[in-house]
Amino acid sequence: MSTQAPAKKMSLDEFLQWLDEDTHAEWVDGEVLLMSPVSYAHQEITRFLLEILSAFVNVKSAGAVCYEPFQMRLANSSRSPDILFVSNANLHRLKETYLDGAADLVVEVISPESRARDRGEKFYEYEAAGVREYWLIDPERKQAEFYQLTEGGVYHTVLAASQGVYHSRVLDGLWLQVEWLWQQPKPTIIDVLNQWGMFSP
Repeated sequence: MSTQAPAKKMSLDEFLQWLDEDTHAEWVDGEVLLMSPVSYAHQEITRFLLEILSAFVNVKSAGAVCYEPFQMRLANSSRSPDILFVSNANLHRLKETYLDGAADLVVEVISPESRARDRGEKFYEYEAAGVREYWLIDPERKQAEFYQLTEGGVYHTVLAASQGVYHSRVLDGLWLQVEWLWQQPKPTIIDVLNQWGMFSP
C-alpha cells in the first residue's frame, strides 16, 4: 500500500481529518488500521447488494445508503462497513464524511484477512453500539449470516426461510434470495425490483 498508517496514536477527530477519500482505513482505540485490497468476488457481491439496497431505499424513501470508505463513528472506534443503511429517523446523525453513531443496518462482505475481525471485533462493537441488523456475507465459503438485535441488545441469528429467502426487519418489505449472491450473472436491478413487486415494465 502506498499510504502509511500514522506511527503514533491519534484521536478520532484527528483520524477523520487525516483520512481522505482514497484511503481505506479504520480507527480503533487510537490505532489506524489500513484495509487490504479486496477480490473481484468481494467487489461484485458488494456492488450487487449496494445497487438493490439503494434501489429499494430510494423507491421507499426510507433513508440513505452509504458505502465503504464512508465512516461509522462509534464509541471507541470508527469503522468503514462495506454498506450501511441509515433510516429517516437517524438521518440527522449523517455528517459530511461520517455517520455519528450506529447505522440501522450494516453489511460486511468478508475477505480472508477480515474474517476474524468481521465475526469478532466488529460483531461485538456493532452489537454494543445498537446496529439493529448485521449481514455477514462470505464469498469464499458461499455463506450468508444474518443477525438482528433483540430488545435485550443481543444479536440473534436469523436463518433464511424456506427456499433460502431472508426477510429484513429494518427494511420492511425487503427480502433477499440468498442464491442471488452466488449466481452468475447476478440478477439485474430491474429483475429484483420486479420480484419485489416494485417495478412493472
